[in-house]
Amino acid sequence: MDELKDSSVFHTALTICESIEQHPSYPGILEQVQKLLSDSSVTLENFNETLLKILREHGIEVQIKNNVYHWLTAKRHFESPVVDAAFFKRAQVQWDKRIHKSLNSMCTELGITLAKARSSPDKEELTEKWGELSNYDIGKNNTTQYRPVYAPKDFLEVVLHLKHTTCKETLDDPEWEFSFLPLQVKDLDQLRALYAPFARGEQILGNHSFNTPLETKRMQLGEKIIRQAYAPVAQEFLKKGCPKSLRADIWSIVLNTEITAVHRDHYQSLIMHTIQYDLMIDKLIMKDIQLTASNDDQYFVFEDVLYQVMLCFMRDSQILKHISSQPGYMQVILKGKQPTTDNTMTFPPSGVIPFHGFSMYAAPICYIYKDPVKLYYVFRSFYLKYWHRLHRLCGHEQGIVAICLLFERLLQKYEPVLWHHFKKINIPPIKVVFKWLMRAFSGHLPPEQVLQLWDLVLGYDSLEIIAFLAVVILIFRKENLLRVVTLQNVEAVLADISSINVIALLQMALIKPPPEIS
Repeated sequence: MDELKDSSVFHTALTICESIEQHPSYPGILEQVQKLLSDSSVTLENFNETLLKILREHGIEVQIKNNVYHWLTAKRHFESPVVDAAFFKRAQVQWDKRIHKSLNSMCTELGITLAKARSSPDKEELTEKWGELSNYDIGKNNTTQYRPVYAPKDFLEVVLHLKHTTCKETLDDPEWEFSFLPLQVKDLDQLRALYAPFARGEQILGNHSFNTPLETKRMQLGEKIIRQAYAPVAQEFLKKGCPKSLRADIWSIVLNTEITAVHRDHYQSLIMHTIQYDLMIDKLIMKDIQLTASNDDQYFVFEDVLYQVMLCFMRDSQILKHISSQPGYMQVILKGKQPTTDNTMTFPPSGVIPFHGFSMYAAPICYIYKDPVKLYYVFRSFYLKYWHRLHRLCGHEQGIVAICLLFERLLQKYEPVLWHHFKKINIPPIKVVFKWLMRAFSGHLPPEQVLQLWDLVLGYDSLEIIAFLAVVILIFRKENLLRVVTLQNVEAVLADISSINVIALLQMALIKPPPEIS
């Protein structure tokens, strides 16, 4: 038995080491360790003790622990239960084919190609205007003809019409709800257990005015955690709210996005790829920014940096490698080139085809980081950890289908009057909240409220809070919703949620009443 344990520990340690070696921070850590090995305080007689001591003193021990912690959390995400993976994979393949067909049709309609090398004048113009891309004409003379490949409402239609192999024929309206899908989601008691500080009525920053004793206390604790830079502690800190001024450092620790020379070199290579090659996806992402962030009073000032970050993201082939359920993609030959390996490109390199509103995954983060490189890597980490599951068909417990089912079950069980009202007027409730879920409320709530919500996503390492918030908002607007009977009027009731206080509303809904009245 001991031999088996030793073998298991050795195998796990070897796997972790191999994983850490692939991380951008590894060369820097290795170089520091090599330098410290030559320090006179490291002795051969007490090698283990003296080495660990000097690693601890120079913060290397924390870096290694954080890498192990991130490996474990990533492993948990990838190994979470996935229901009928083959069924969802088939559905996603069909959806990818539809998107690719739409892309090719748009190219034919506009007389453009998916990928080509830029001309010298175009390279020079793009290089010159990189810092002010809002002045760069993405489509030359036909900019207005570019349109999103799909919007949340299009994806919702696909989600609503999922047919599981075990779905019973006797179901009257399987596309109206998700109950026929055998996914496991939490009930209210389980959510209260998960979000225990809310359920216990503890003080959460964001539920009170700023410049209070609570904020002062959180500032002091947060500054101490930043000095320690230990990821599990930083993640725990987020559960009770994060002061604005500390969010950049806390998020970087939790997401393991300390920027090194390797990170900056990679980002620069993405810029050079953008300048070198003209991809049809560039037009789509820049058009998306024009239609969303550029027209939003809260985000228009970040237009140029969003162009930079999103254009680089679309070219980052590491995205495709890190997503467990790899998206569909095409292999295209550069226009005017011979069909050789050198002239063939994965399209898009990231594997991500943006929907209408995709750039809003990055927009709120612009409030936290001024450095485009830091902004890029934090956004990328968020996407790889969470957001990619919100626009892909999968049976993962954190996927969009499970999030929709969680929303549905909570509303149906804990607000049956409202549920039956929606049923009576034949409006699926998911239809009015899906855009919130798919964009994690970005662009629908004020930036600081979005960031507080995302603090909780990071702190609890779960997207379930997004579904729960959608339910709570509907309950909050219950009286007005019960008075309307058309989709247009329902959407009007929910059109403006800018006055919502996320923390206060969640705590009010999660706090557990005394046993005698529960």
